[in-house]
Amino acid sequence: MMGSPWIRYSAILVILATCVGCDQVTKHIARQQLDGRPPRSYFSDVVRLVYAENPGAFLGLGGGLPPGARWALLVVVNAVVAGGIAAVLLWHSKMPWLRAAACALLLSGAVGNLIDRVRFDGLVIDFMNLGIGPLRTGIFNVADVAITTGAVLLILPQLAPGRSQPEPAEAG
Repeated sequence: MMGSPWIRYSAILVILATCVGCDQVTKHIARQQLDGRPPRSYFSDVVRLVYAENPGAFLGLGGGLPPGARWALLVVVNAVVAGGIAAVLLWHSKMPWLRAAACALLLSGAVGNLIDRVRFDGLVIDFMNLGIGPLRTGIFNVADVAITTGAVLLILPQLAPGRSQPEPAEAG
């Protein structure tokens, strides 16, 4: 149980401010330190820092769409979805804490990438890549980590063995 609504909203705001702030600061550093330079490799090339401007969504999906369609899909739809998530967080105060945290992470990632799309003509700054040998992730950013973590936190409880009934809402 999360306690009073103000504690819940404060915790959600901390998640939002922390994730969006870290996302924007790391993207700023990536633009300053990585743009136009060769990738940097750490931990025997497990971690690579490489600057990329992504016109698409996850793994560049939609990047080849005409600019107007890409803007509508990746800015307008993203803004509407982010607004929907914010509304759910505001109006469903009895949502279980784990679900609220997951939604706050999803919202944080959406806002972080939306800021980029508005600032950089539809592009998102990506700079991290993980892998071993030829097995590598796509290039991503802190907002993408928040979105992925939020999605996993929403999905995992649904996959728990023996789960046959919906999770009860918190009291209060």
